[in-house]
Amino acid sequence: MKLLSKTVTGLEEILAKEIEDLGGQNIQLLKRAVSFEGDLKTLYRTNLELRTSIRILKPIYSFQARNENEFYDRIKELDWYQYMSNSDTLAVDATTFGEYFTHSKYISLKAKDAIVDQFRDNTGRRPNVNVISPTIRISIHIQIDEVIVSLDSSGDPLFKRGYRVERMGAPMNEVLAAGMILLSGWDKKSDFMDGMCGSGTLPIEAGLIARNMPSQWNRTSFGFQTWKDFDDKLWQEVRTEAQDKIIPFEHTISGRDRDFKAISVARVNIMKAGLDDTIEVKRTTFEKLEATSEKGIMILNPPYNERLAIKNINELYKMMGDQFKQQFKGWEVWVISSNMRALKSIGLRPSKKIHLMNGPLDCKYVKFEMYDGTRRTTFKEVKSES
Repeated sequence: MKLLSKTVTGLEEILAKEIEDLGGQNIQLLKRAVSFEGDLKTLYRTNLELRTSIRILKPIYSFQARNENEFYDRIKELDWYQYMSNSDTLAVDATTFGEYFTHSKYISLKAKDAIVDQFRDNTGRRPNVNVISPTIRISIHIQIDEVIVSLDSSGDPLFKRGYRVERMGAPMNEVLAAGMILLSGWDKKSDFMDGMCGSGTLPIEAGLIARNMPSQWNRTSFGFQTWKDFDDKLWQEVRTEAQDKIIPFEHTISGRDRDFKAISVARVNIMKAGLDDTIEVKRTTFEKLEATSEKGIMILNPPYNERLAIKNINELYKMMGDQFKQQFKGWEVWVISSNMRALKSIGLRPSKKIHLMNGPLDCKYVKFEMYDGTRRTTFKEVKSES
């Protein structure tokens, strides 16, 4: 079957590699998405194990339309009995690009009308709509006059891992956090640290990766489980195979934060993720942060001065750079931020820069290699590399 996995800007290549490792074939990179082919087992595995996917769609129908009547008629022409019954509930999500269809919510409504009208005309009864937890979620993508209708196999988006019991302000999306770790090239043969861990998303994703635990191990339901062709025996086989691949981790994964509440929230989420024996968190200020070993990797998502206002943001970043040099020689340090001026204040030359989107924020994800005697270099020296 043809499948489409959605992701965030900058993670397409990482997602494609994940899909390849899980058996996907005919893989093609798209904008914020990757298309591929696979069987039913591939569909189940990718939903359970992909770390950088937001949702996985199964295209079932495509056509051309240039007005709402054409769209309605073509949606109604599809035999929806293949996929659902009167007893199902449905939700329709739509995205539109182009001059013919400009209101995605209206398209969702017209598609819903066409589907329920087909059932009403043929049976006298109609499925109900449930936008929160439908048994069938339908996705419609319109590019100018090209319409693609898909079934959403994931249900809730896959960044909802099931371990986030509590949260702090402006938490990082789990998909982005996992992508940042995979982009860093961490080989799981050294310590991992997040010196501003907040509610613990980065350490938890690192723990799942280090233990080879599926990203959705704590999740209880997926969209495909309500499909007519759901194979529970195959699904249990996929879960058992994934469980057999979980491994111990011999190094240290740690989270640090100056906020007492953040540490408390992180501990709750870590326990929910089943990683309390893998991750240790402790309250400390960044000024007192120390490396846990001679070699390791630290990934930081500091304040950008966007959603969380910080006084003297440039001084904060300068202090971060000083701490990297003094306490983290031998380590690799990665920082994501949308505040380019603050990033310059770190005062170190990045060896790598990657463009990522953190929600609506255009960010740089930069790498600093902390060799002994790292010289102080300004961000301007590598401006031409941006």
